[in-house]
Amino acid sequence: MAIYLDNAATSFPKPECVYRAIDHYMRTIGTNAGRGGYRRALAADQMVFETRLRLAQLFNIGDVSRIIFTTNATEAINLAIKGYVRTNDHIIASGLEHNACWRVLRTLEAAGTISLSVLPHRMDGTVDMARVADLFTSQTRLVVMSHVSNVTGGILPLQDIANLCRSRSVPLLVDSAQSAGLLPLDVEALGIALLAFTGHKGLLGPQGTGGLYMSDGMDLRPLKEGGTGSESLLEFQPESLPDRYEAGTPNVPGIIGLGAALEYIQNTGLDSIHAHKRSLTDYTHRQLLRVPGITVYGPQGSNERIGVVSFTMETASPEEVAARLDADYEIMVRAGLHCAPRAHRTIGTIQTGTVRVGLGHFTTEDDIDQLTKALMELAQN
Repeated sequence: MAIYLDNAATSFPKPECVYRAIDHYMRTIGTNAGRGGYRRALAADQMVFETRLRLAQLFNIGDVSRIIFTTNATEAINLAIKGYVRTNDHIIASGLEHNACWRVLRTLEAAGTISLSVLPHRMDGTVDMARVADLFTSQTRLVVMSHVSNVTGGILPLQDIANLCRSRSVPLLVDSAQSAGLLPLDVEALGIALLAFTGHKGLLGPQGTGGLYMSDGMDLRPLKEGGTGSESLLEFQPESLPDRYEAGTPNVPGIIGLGAALEYIQNTGLDSIHAHKRSLTDYTHRQLLRVPGITVYGPQGSNERIGVVSFTMETASPEEVAARLDADYEIMVRAGLHCAPRAHRTIGTIQTGTVRVGLGHFTTEDDIDQLTKALMELAQN
């Protein structure tokens, strides 16, 4: 049976309730949300609101209207950065960023809009916190960081960075694409100003879903204008939330599927999901180190990584390893730079990339044993 280990890209399979919720909506409701006063449209409205409410419960958000639905984390990050920064602002970012953040920042820097500094990292991807405070200037207006690296699985010191930002009154934007649904995220306790999330990874929902949380007082320029189903007489975008940022027809089936996934996470328990993923990450790390000629990247401490394990083999390129695993063993992994070249420069794999094992909620130790056995055979050959 095929083994899927690319959950850092998108989780698969989804909980059965996700499939059922989308199918039920498409077959029996099928209407737009926020665009009609008849019963089916109101039912769609209610289901979308329930998803917003479940997100608020997961992230400890007091005002659900400050949760903006987007198509993915990339759109949420674009809205956050482009909607907030101004000319001559200074931005601090981590050295492990996905292109969803990095390309936005580099484009603004190349245009002369912002200046950019990068958090100091060690070769294993961990942050050198002793040098972070020196990066802040009087022009620093935003700090941008991933919570978990999609290359190494390393957990960045979110609490420490958040404390620095709070002491300097600088907003913090967190990309939680690899951590939402796996690690606790309390925006109130951490003082997170902006939280970007995607629905199709650890939140176990469908592709095409995601969002941005904006703390009270954050006022962003919208990325787009258009119909909202409200205040239609206005010739400009309404000021009310979330309509100000949700122009156009929403992905109602996707949002409802995400709501079902969030209910599954609530019923399963985030602590249980977190414990399983941490144990599985440690197990994968130990098993891969048994394979001759393998180098595993990222933090070595069991409390410093989760969900992702990246490696290279002496005898074959990452692309060759991934192709052989797929063709000969029906094991699906990711090879290359994983849309995060800055992270590969940090850990020293920019020339080769890595093989990435993305662990999922339904991944088992037996799956990892079969991967290890396959790699052992490839190493011998």
